[in-house]
Amino acid sequence: MTTKEENIITDEMANPSPAKSIGDPGITPLSPTHIQNDTDQVPPQMPFVVVVAIDFGTTSSGYAYAFTKEPECIHTMRRWEGGDPGVSNQKTPTTILLTPDRRFHSFGYAARDFYHDLDPSESKQWLYLEKFKMKLHTTSNLSIHTDLQAANGKRVKALDIFAYALAFFKEQALKELSDQTGGEFDNKDVRWVITVPAIWKMPAKQFMREAAYKSGLISRDNPEQLIIALEPEAASIYCRKLRLHQMVDLSNHTNQNGITPVDNISSTMTQASPSHANKEHVRRNRQSRTFLVENVIGELWSELEEGDRYVVVDCGGGTVDLTVHQIRLPEGHLKELYKASGGPYGSLGIDYEFEKLLCQIFGQDFIDQFKIKRPAAWVDLMIAFESRKRAAAPGRSNPLNINLPFSFIDYYKKFRGHSVEHALRKSNVDFVKWSSQGMLRMSPDAMNSLFKPTIDHIIQHLHELFEKPEVSDIKFLFLVGGFAESLLLQQAVQNMLQERSRIIIPHDVGLTILKGAVLFGLDPSIIKIRRSPLTYGVGVLNRFVEGKHPPEKLLVKDGTRWCTDVFDTFIAADQSVALGENVKRSYTPAKPSQQVIVIHIYCSEKETVGFISESGVKKCGSLRLDVSGTESAAPRREIQTLMQFGDTEIRAMAVDVSTGRTVKASIDFLSH
Repeated sequence: MTTKEENIITDEMANPSPAKSIGDPGITPLSPTHIQNDTDQVPPQMPFVVVVAIDFGTTSSGYAYAFTKEPECIHTMRRWEGGDPGVSNQKTPTTILLTPDRRFHSFGYAARDFYHDLDPSESKQWLYLEKFKMKLHTTSNLSIHTDLQAANGKRVKALDIFAYALAFFKEQALKELSDQTGGEFDNKDVRWVITVPAIWKMPAKQFMREAAYKSGLISRDNPEQLIIALEPEAASIYCRKLRLHQMVDLSNHTNQNGITPVDNISSTMTQASPSHANKEHVRRNRQSRTFLVENVIGELWSELEEGDRYVVVDCGGGTVDLTVHQIRLPEGHLKELYKASGGPYGSLGIDYEFEKLLCQIFGQDFIDQFKIKRPAAWVDLMIAFESRKRAAAPGRSNPLNINLPFSFIDYYKKFRGHSVEHALRKSNVDFVKWSSQGMLRMSPDAMNSLFKPTIDHIIQHLHELFEKPEVSDIKFLFLVGGFAESLLLQQAVQNMLQERSRIIIPHDVGLTILKGAVLFGLDPSIIKIRRSPLTYGVGVLNRFVEGKHPPEKLLVKDGTRWCTDVFDTFIAADQSVALGENVKRSYTPAKPSQQVIVIHIYCSEKETVGFISESGVKKCGSLRLDVSGTESAAPRREIQTLMQFGDTEIRAMAVDVSTGRTVKASIDFLSH
């Protein structure tokens, strides 16, 4: 399609100044209509044999699956080789290694161990990436050309990296399924689910889908084979199934000094009554990695009554995500009460604080150089920090020792001309000492202070959330995600809530989202009502009304007075929208010969928007209607478009009213 054509179609939106808006806008806004539950528009369910969910985390990743014939059995992935001293992990690190000629080499522990064993002169040529998922959240103008920086400073396309990672999970999962079923397992029998933070905007979700296409996980001909799941929603779905022995209730576990002994969260589950012996056997057999979930709701859930509200706080490596849900009986469907909120307050923040501390002691110039010249040793140092980070706890009295790699000590001496010990003595950081075994010795207070900025952010956000009228009378607060294991975070949340709600932490808290994502893939209709995170709409021409419309928006065309730049709202921020509910608009091609209609979509965080030229309104996507092949003799063609905002992704469908033929409709959020 030529640019000229596009200008004609979307002129009045592309050029807010009326003087330039003489081209036919090609849009006839008819009255807005919301159609509730237009079920004939929902695509038919595919007969999948198995649901495989991929939890693509900032720091660690994994997959789990369930066969549709046995939905109550969730299998988590096989244990992979590798691991860290002092860290028990049921997932694998989100790390990826490419060869010097940029081909995929390995993922997870395998990538890290191989990279670590390379000679320093060689490792500079290899491309090692970790914690790269945050780039999708922090990049404001995300596109398929966005790039990432590897440990050696070289840049690679983000889409390639995400596609390599998904291709790796596809291969691992299909291999495991083939071993399970004793034959070659066909990818078309799999419904894939990928988890993303609820606070991610549409471009980041679309980016994940593009990576899935590129990886061969799914094809563009069958987009329904992939569902994007929102992480706290998945956790919420799993928490509905919790039995009392599968969780820790912090409200019941406070001992004398107010500290909660929840060290056993990731440990094996306690034995229940003998009547559950067979189920318990499966639950406790960790090697089988199979979790039985109730096909009814769990005991905890049975305490909830119609209209009860609860909050899920998903604390991951990169982001913290909060959702507020309300229970709807008898089916136990969920309704979102307040739009998802949160921010980049994951456990990575503690790593950044540690890096800042090292810069304070050894100098920013040295740390920057060390990361580039000895990238593998830097990775080693951060792994050593990770295991000590997990040992941080309120009330701890003995210091935490962090191994400094030999190459750090050696390179520092060459760089500065004096020893690491000398640097520590000279720095004014008195809570970090040098131990003769070649370790940094941190006082517990020093370690706790690294947690403080991140935990303060989370608590501040919880405070603000609990002030909202929709978030009163919260019965439970579920703390999930890998960072939820932190005793410091648990204590801070307890202190903030002051027993206003019960705080529940599921066992295997790091796998909660993964297991919930499988359940979501088995029944995506479980969440019936969501809240729109933003206001979405298009720019249109309306009849000019004196006194109502600003004079600078006046456009006179063929004797008719029009007001330009009017924002036609599809859906408002924080508006409730039901699953399957459609927003209907009709559009008319500018010329009979026109093949494609492109309409710019605008969004804003404000709930009410009058004009697309207002501050805070930005162009965020485009709706593309391919009307080729639907030509008809009708004098005026009307293309009726239905958009759905109640799902985890925004969808569009369109039909040519005069012929009844389907028009190919797509919404693109990545090129803007």
